[in-house]
Amino acid sequence: MHMARLIETNGSLAGASVIVTRPAATSASLRRRVRALGGVAIGLPGSVLRAAPDRAAIRSALAAARSADVAIFVSPAAVKFAFAAHPKLRFARTTRVCAVGAATARALHRRGIRDVAWPRERQDSEGLLALPPLQSLRGRHVVLIGAPGGRELLAQALRDKRARLARIDVYRREAPRYSTRQLAVLDQAPAPLLLLVSSAEALANLRATLTLHLFARLAAGEIVVSSERLAAIARDSLFANVHVAASAAPVDLLTTACAALARHRL
Repeated sequence: MHMARLIETNGSLAGASVIVTRPAATSASLRRRVRALGGVAIGLPGSVLRAAPDRAAIRSALAAARSADVAIFVSPAAVKFAFAAHPKLRFARTTRVCAVGAATARALHRRGIRDVAWPRERQDSEGLLALPPLQSLRGRHVVLIGAPGGRELLAQALRDKRARLARIDVYRREAPRYSTRQLAVLDQAPAPLLLLVSSAEALANLRATLTLHLFARLAAGEIVVSSERLAAIARDSLFANVHVAASAAPVDLLTTACAALARHRL
């Protein structure tokens, strides 16, 4: 959906403080879209991304993955850190390259990997697992390129399909450390507050890191999450106004945020 169409059909975010919890390195586009809709974009990363420490080992593992039957990239960050470790990474013609969603596919296209399979409807692990290339995997060599932690659904499902799975963790997530300035910006942000979350780990880190006062302020506002699973976690974390987007794609998060704000203003 074009951004102008989003404004026309769902109103705007004018006057709202929109808290973006994606890591700083991957949130620039989302924050620009928030501003284009009239909102105040506040970056509050739910995690910090770091390159995996043993770059030589990562490079070797990626080189060995060239002839895999299937190569799966779990996020745009996976693409970024994989190519940072192995700038000339390419795959054999017989390798089926898959991405968890449109943003990851675009990141691969920018790196010269053109033939990428990705789910159009549901851009998450479940949507990825429904792709035709991931249906018959018994005995096939599958590489999963991402980071340790997070959801284990994808890796377990691939094992259940009897794939010969190799994980290549090209980056890692760390809990954030917020500056005094970041906390002050959050404390002074004008209401209404709209929190955008597409990671259970990010939500857990916010709860563990923020003061009770600041977390309570977020919980009293509106939260937009990217799945029913995250909605349940948000409710367990005492968020009362939970809104579920169609996916973690920016346009879906912002469509739901605009609708949530419109209801808030009634």
